[in-house]
Amino acid sequence: MSLFKSVFLAGLVGFGTVGLANADPVTFATAAGEQTLKAVPDRVVALDVSAMDTLAALGVTPVGVVSPTYVSYLPEDVAGATPVGTFFEPDMERIAALGPDVIAVGARALAMADALGRIAPVADMSVGTDAYADGLARLRGYGQMLGLEDRAEALAQGLEEKAAALRARIEATGGTALILMTNGPKLSVFGAQSRFGWLHTELGFAPAVEGITENRHGEAVSFEYLAEANPDWLLVVDRAAAIAAATGDSGDGARATLDTPLLAKAEFSRKGQVIYLSPAELYIASGGATSLARTMDEISAALDAAATQ
Repeated sequence: MSLFKSVFLAGLVGFGTVGLANADPVTFATAAGEQTLKAVPDRVVALDVSAMDTLAALGVTPVGVVSPTYVSYLPEDVAGATPVGTFFEPDMERIAALGPDVIAVGARALAMADALGRIAPVADMSVGTDAYADGLARLRGYGQMLGLEDRAEALAQGLEEKAAALRARIEATGGTALILMTNGPKLSVFGAQSRFGWLHTELGFAPAVEGITENRHGEAVSFEYLAEANPDWLLVVDRAAAIAAATGDSGDGARATLDTPLLAKAEFSRKGQVIYLSPAELYIASGGATSLARTMDEISAALDAAATQ
């Protein structure tokens, strides 16, 4: 069960089918602006893992979802949904057969929006560069779409309180951080304006390096670069581990990749200040309500562990 679902389980009693009693038009916020549907949707197809994450946090199970889910905590929450392809290649026939009232897409499926629009209205619920702010916006948007504004706002406020508490703790501790993605032996770093930048901008980790080239794949670097940057904290995202559920081959793990004599001498290694973040949450379910909470909890636990060394 997702991190938040149990919080609202009692509230689902008597809720029944979403929107069954509401035949009035509903307007909600999307990544592309406001959108209006004829009524609160009963049958939602989610072609995005972040969408599945947030819908599950709201206690809503879509009729159709992408597969694999990648994220370990989602399969139980979407067990009753029909697989409708991947987020890169949705199965149009299966989606049409489900008779959805709305199809929620993310950035990966957005290119198919026109074709999907022949089946049902398409809502662009993409999470962009600012995963934290966009994630909160999408959460509130789903609340508007599904008539669950109060539930969505409670989740959003919980995330904001968690982020504020963690930011105060990080700023009080001080120190710099560098966000690193490994992909087997390949290394790339990400800055404050990247897809992982909310770790800097929202949580208060000061960037160890300014001017990192910003693109979806980060800036390729070497072990020498990491040693020279010498951040107080190294925040690691293992891309190979994130996609292992789909490929069955994770290749070299981040811990093995970073196990070098050069990095062993770095201050972040000696102080035990390397945080291995759950990659599927941060990389694939980016901006999902539960993924945001889990990432912040991981960082908080890592700060606790480092403080005891």
